Amino acid sequence: MKGTTRSALAAALLALLLGIAPLGAMAQDVAPINVNTADAELLTELPGVGPARAAAIIEEREANGPFENAEDLTRVSGIGEATAASLEDQITF
Repeated sequence: MKGTTRSALAAALLALLLGIAPLGAMAQDVAPINVNTADAELLTELPGVGPARAAAIIEEREANGPFENAEDLTRVSGIGEATAASLEDQITF
């Protein structure tokens, strides 16, 4: 019985460690994305930005010049003030 208990505790500890590992990965700081130089693939890493919105960001900056701040992203169709504000800590210019 002693060996079974030890194995069960080892398995529980392993499961606990594996369960905690993703939390450490999520807590890592991610470098902000420069919306004036990023390609579509990189822009899609931003929350709420899929392929179509990434393409719209690129099209807008090419047509009307670089973005100077998060509020400028509201020039892009589909990006409102709330979305632009939520991206502020994740983007640079």
